[in-house]
Amino acid sequence: MTEASNAYDPDAPQPELFSALLTPHRSLNRTRFLVLMAFICAISFAAGMVFLLMGAWPVLGFFGLDALAIWWAFRINFRRAQGAREEITVTHSELRVRRVSHRGHVAEWVLNPLWVRLDQTGDEEFGIERLYLVSRGRRICIGHFLGPEEKASFAKALLAALHAAKRGPTYNPIT
Repeated sequence: MTEASNAYDPDAPQPELFSALLTPHRSLNRTRFLVLMAFICAISFAAGMVFLLMGAWPVLGFFGLDALAIWWAFRINFRRAQGAREEITVTHSELRVRRVSHRGHVAEWVLNPLWVRLDQTGDEEFGIERLYLVSRGRRICIGHFLGPEEKASFAKALLAALHAAKRGPTYNPIT
């Protein structure tokens, strides 16, 4: 027979008030990337052939180098977005920020949500530019790869979770 108790168990898992997984947005998928590169290569080849027919044959090679440089820049961009992410969770007793870089480096901060303030910088024309979690002199930038509208929506949801954490858990022994 299990015995009901009103005692607080600090090791019991706490419900999450807020949980978000933020990843960098990339507008080009693999198919669109291949179509774009085919278009760039076709334009570069056509322009290079015009210069070749005019007698400026080295220009054809430079057009090829331009297409190669564009391909290389896109590959770096895709590789950086592949593993990068931020995980933010809020419970009644902690706010956890876990940042994973594109190289797999992990940085993690655990803050008390009672002492955390969400700070934002922005411009009237562009919207929110930066979001910061401020607690006890530490300032952590979050969601740096989100757009201004996404930052505003994210800030609103995170503020609601922080206010819920500051109100504390609701305890109802009857249910």
